[in-house]
Amino acid sequence: MMKKVAILAADDYEDMELWYPYYRMREAGFEVKVIGTSSSTDKVKSKHGYEVNIDLKADKVDPDEFDVVIIPGGWAPDRLRRCSATLGFVKKLFEQGKIVAAICHGGWVLVSAGILKGKTVTSVSAIKDDMCNAGANWVDEEVVIDGNLITSRTPPDLPAFCREIIKALS
Repeated sequence: MMKKVAILAADDYEDMELWYPYYRMREAGFEVKVIGTSSSTDKVKSKHGYEVNIDLKADKVDPDEFDVVIIPGGWAPDRLRRCSATLGFVKKLFEQGKIVAAICHGGWVLVSAGILKGKTVTSVSAIKDDMCNAGANWVDEEVVIDGNLITSRTPPDLPAFCREIIKALS
């Protein structure tokens, strides 16, 4: 059965952190859906104005249908973390032992979903304190795997980030 990937998106997402995983996951043969917040419009724009179509809204998505959620950075995670359905989706996948992957500021969603206590993670250094205050052990490495949690820092880490997601799904 084909693996199904959810990529979260809201306005001001980081272009590379959404599109690189989007196409890499499709290239690996996975079905990819872009998930917006409950109040999302049909399209959201990146920090540089690139639009992405929203396939499903967080309050209409079934976590049981997905094998992984990828949370890109940019300023979008600050919008995503304000949506209780988005947080519930991420937390449910995490609790089911499915892959939860976040890069850059995407760690903010992990903080708000309450899933970091005792986990070793990384992120952009700007949110290190937020991650630590949520109970995580933060390290400065290109990709960190702790159980079903995969985290990376910034766009230059995308090859390692995607490689580990694909490996975990294979």
